[in-house]
Amino acid sequence: MLLPAFPRTPLKPVERPAITTPFGPLTFTTTLGGAALPPLPGELFELPGGGLIARWSHPSARVELLLAAYDPELDPETWGPLTGCQAAVWRIDALAALTRVRFEASLPPELPEGADAVWDGGQALAAVTVEDERTRLTVGGHDEEAMCWEGETRERPRRWAALLDDVYARSFNGWGVDFGDHHGMTWTLPPLEAGEHCELPVVAASGLADDETENTWCAVGPSSTFLLRQVADRARLRR
Repeated sequence: MLLPAFPRTPLKPVERPAITTPFGPLTFTTTLGGAALPPLPGELFELPGGGLIARWSHPSARVELLLAAYDPELDPETWGPLTGCQAAVWRIDALAALTRVRFEASLPPELPEGADAVWDGGQALAAVTVEDERTRLTVGGHDEEAMCWEGETRERPRRWAALLDDVYARSFNGWGVDFGDHHGMTWTLPPLEAGEHCELPVVAASGLADDETENTWCAVGPSSTFLLRQVADRARLRR
């Protein structure tokens, strides 16, 4: 469960949880086996200090999605200012063995006229950047290497660390990150056993297109642990 120690106010889900970006909503989809969970969550909660947690229940899994503002605290002497930055943390708790789980973060299939989308990843970072003449948006999260590096933390099964050999051999055996048309990303997880869980972070950072400091790219690489800590700190101030 995400941030179980904090009170939360129940809300009635009336629309699909999403992050607002200059190029349209960034929406999220969880697929178990071959079936996607409904766009509307079964439960929706507001956290003190801001932030929403959406929850879906399924016979084989519990899925949560946290959406919140994120402050990457970029050094102003090095990086240009951002015009917006929002984060998501997705978590799945397996109630039964799961051999096929996908999590997708995607912008609209049709971007505004003049906007171009490209792959923009780096070591341990899966990212795409969308840009027009005025605005740059980078959406990022963990790549396969980072998923394995984090395997010895509380974010994912420790045994996933052994999958690094698959990453370096570029042989993922059915799991990995797919960039599709570069309007977002889809993470296909390695199999989960009953009682295991996985957390994945997603950050959407926007700035001015003529800023040459790569500020949006620098902002999208935090772990889910770091993101949750920032949300928790805000919640403590508002309790």
